[in-house]
Amino acid sequence: MKQESQGLNFTEKMRLICADMTQKIAALQHIQMERVAVGFCQTRSSSKYGHYASLTPLRFENGALTTHRNGREYTLQRILDPNGKEYLYLLNFYVPRFLNSDFREKLITIVHELLHISEKFDGDIRRFEGRCYAHSGSQKNYDAYAERLASLWLAKDPPLELYEFLRFHFDELRTRYGDIYGRKYSIPKLIRISENH
Repeated sequence: MKQESQGLNFTEKMRLICADMTQKIAALQHIQMERVAVGFCQTRSSSKYGHYASLTPLRFENGALTTHRNGREYTLQRILDPNGKEYLYLLNFYVPRFLNSDFREKLITIVHELLHISEKFDGDIRRFEGRCYAHSGSQKNYDAYAERLASLWLAKDPPLELYEFLRFHFDELRTRYGDIYGRKYSIPKLIRISENH
């Protein structure tokens, strides 16, 4: 196939999967994927231990553009799309670790990260009550919910060509497609914008 000889645009493939999930899963339909930057980071080793993916909010609590810490005001570096519009979230996948997980785990990881996006879609994360505001009171229950949603998406019969590549591990994809490429984004830094004297 021509596509195989040209390589695999990993981040575009992941964007398409995320877009399909956000259209078909009610709990994710508040997400506008055109405002989510999708990138990948290369892990230093192929070990299965460590992060598979991460969701970075590009706003502060309640969608605020600035925050105060120790009497100083900060904002975040902006990430812009090709048209100059600001992204509200950065979704990164860690390769090859993510690709070397099993198929079901990959789908659960995708849903897990998308669930972190606030229902207000304001650039902040979804916040639960209590000390563990990112994963509710139970990481186990949070992951079980992500697994149910991943199963629900598969039950809606998405096109096989959309996700078939996720059935392969990194080395298998390299053999099949050659180059694996995509967009890379640096984690945005805090920028001090004022200081109280």
